[in-house]
Parts: sequence; C-alpha cells; structure tokens
Amino acid sequence: MKLVYFAWVRERIGMAEETVEPPRNVETVQDLLGWLRTRGDAYDFALGESATIRVALDHDHADHDASLAGVREVALFPPMTGG
Repeated sequence: MKLVYFAWVRERIGMAEETVEPPRNVETVQDLLGWLRTRGDAYDFALGESATIRVALDHDHADHDASLAGVREVALFPPMTGG
C-alpha cells in the first residue's frame, strides 16, 4: 500500500510518501493511523491528533471507519481551509 503525506503531516514524518505492508489486523483507516503511530516518534507526533487527519483512499475522501480492503493508495493530510 502506498502512503502519501501532505503539508505538515509530511513535514513531521519527514517524507512525502512510502510503501508499507500493514499487519493483517489493520482493516480500517483508524487501524492504519494507530499502527503508523507505533512506527516511531515522528509518526506519533504527526498523527497523534488522529481526529484532525483527513484521508483519501485511492483519491476519494473517506472517513476513519472506512475499510482498507483493496485500497492501493492512502493520502493523509491536515484539515483544509478555503476562502
């Protein structure tokens, strides 16, 4: 699964993207965020307030309870403001 990080999520983690193979018990976006936080301090810092993280699964916005089954790309980004 390809993970793509945007804005301050990217800055805090220290990379723009990576490919990972989460454990089998990672079934939802929330599971993924929790698993990523265990991968080190940078991930924990970037994703510690997981409720604020927005997600797109294969380019479609998704909620944190969305399934990851069949997903190839997950984009993680902070809330966006418009004007």
